[in-house]
Amino acid sequence: MSNKLNTNYFNRCITILERAFNFLNESSNDEELYDIYRAACVKEFEIILEQTGKLLKKCLKPYFSSPKLVDRLNFKDIFRYAAKHDLISLEVAERWLIYRDNRNDTAHDYGAGFADDTLALLPQFIIDAYQINDVINNQL
Repeated sequence: MSNKLNTNYFNRCITILERAFNFLNESSNDEELYDIYRAACVKEFEIILEQTGKLLKKCLKPYFSSPKLVDRLNFKDIFRYAAKHDLISLEVAERWLIYRDNRNDTAHDYGAGFADDTLALLPQFIIDAYQINDVINNQL
């Protein structure tokens, strides 16, 4: 029996984000489609942030004496330990903390400011998400 993690949903979210972002960049700011694609980008960004934390937790379990210890890790600690155990680089871990901080700093807004801040992060975020997906797929 394989312990390999199923990342189909995670990969699909990344692909949808990438496509929505590409469509967004092809749309005019005054089009309704722009708003639809922007909303899709924000939604997928948030889903990917949450899924990344959950999946990396599962990858970290072999490095801890108890699965319960891993389950107690907060988002920042998940990425710190992932970097410590060479699952990801320190630079990637730091970017994911910035992504999360952007969400926490502006999530109460959910207006154009939050969306614009999120959109500015997306080119690197998409690259990082695909990289994390590869890391997760190579674990266990």
